[in-house]
Amino acid sequence: MKFLDECKIYVRSGDGGAGAVSFRREKFIEYGGPDGGDGGKGGDVWLEAADGLNTLIDYRYQQHYKVRTAGHGMGRLRAGANTPDLILKVPVGTEVLEEDHETLIADLAKAGDRVCIARGGNGGFGNHYFKSATNRSPYHANPAIEGEERWVWLRMKLIADAGIVGLPNAGKSTFLSVVSAAKPKIADYPFTTLIPQLGVVKAGANSFVIADIPGLIEGASEGAGLGTRFLGHVERCAVLLHLIDVTGDDPVGAYKTIRTELKAYSPFLAKKPEIIAFNKIDALTEKELEKKLKAFTTKTKKTPLLISAAAQKNIEAVNYALYGIISKTRVAEKLPDPAGVTTEEWKP
Repeated sequence: MKFLDECKIYVRSGDGGAGAVSFRREKFIEYGGPDGGDGGKGGDVWLEAADGLNTLIDYRYQQHYKVRTAGHGMGRLRAGANTPDLILKVPVGTEVLEEDHETLIADLAKAGDRVCIARGGNGGFGNHYFKSATNRSPYHANPAIEGEERWVWLRMKLIADAGIVGLPNAGKSTFLSVVSAAKPKIADYPFTTLIPQLGVVKAGANSFVIADIPGLIEGASEGAGLGTRFLGHVERCAVLLHLIDVTGDDPVGAYKTIRTELKAYSPFLAKKPEIIAFNKIDALTEKELEKKLKAFTTKTKKTPLLISAAAQKNIEAVNYALYGIISKTRVAEKLPDPAGVTTEEWKP
């Protein structure tokens, strides 16, 4: 299934039905009076977050959604039929934006969340409605009210507890494949990860969801590489895992590059708790590793964890550190604890 996390759609709710002008005409009934029925109500257009969806690909091939006009009123006080609402299913975590691509309409963060983005028009009153003691034979009825139409943007953000960031080839996909059942593409060239990947990680008896996004490079906030398009998928995370390839020439520069791009994308995202980890420590000697670790802690005032995803060294320590921050954050936000997640793997 192709991964699509952003699209633009057109919606139009149903027009209401017009009221009828009619008079009762039957044999031996001299003054039947008005009996024009009311028009029906046009259907609304709703967006609803549904479990089991992980892409917006359905809206790639059909961008226009319209609700048909409601039934018109008829004689003998027959009312027009209402048209049913149109409910469009979207993945959990989808944001609904105005046509300007900036103004937020709704954030469907939980399964079952829904929002009405176009109200259907009300039906018009038939002439029976206007009958009174001074107007016994009204010859007019209300016209229908038209429905609403608009363009909206849908932007999906994955629901994950932790997010992995880092330069290309920092070992993010390898780490995800080791700690979860996910099977991302792994190769020895940059940008092997082209779309976000999800996996469920165990930390003792607890579990949480971790997201791996394509690597960032210098200038990503200005569109270099894959840009920062996928950073939105880690905005909902409680903690970021910053993986650094310790075999690189400048781990400090690699760390500062990612931090710069995070700040350029969103100050809120840059302030999230983070865990720094030196990856691929098995490729260095103890002396080389100690030298790079000392230089990093001196310049950044932060001490990274030392791991090797390929050799599965110190992986459990990272999992427990991530879960510790996640559980505290969820309690502070009064959100459900991620323990007990049963989803095994997300496949785009």
